[in-house]
Amino acid sequence: MGYIMESVPGWAVILSLILFILCFYFTLTFFQYVKADDMRLAKQSKAAAVGCIALGLLIPAIYSL
Repeated sequence: MGYIMESVPGWAVILSLILFILCFYFTLTFFQYVKADDMRLAKQSKAAAVGCIALGLLIPAIYSL
């Protein structure tokens, strides 16, 4: 695992961590909107959370190839 992180540039690791934090934020807002019965915003925050986690996982994987 250490070898993979050494082959990824520092900015990609920082960007990936920011995307993970954003994913957590959008997940929490998703639950908040579901509780408030606002399905339009819940759908948007769910899509943003999925997009952030996908990018957060793909960026280091692409640069480690």
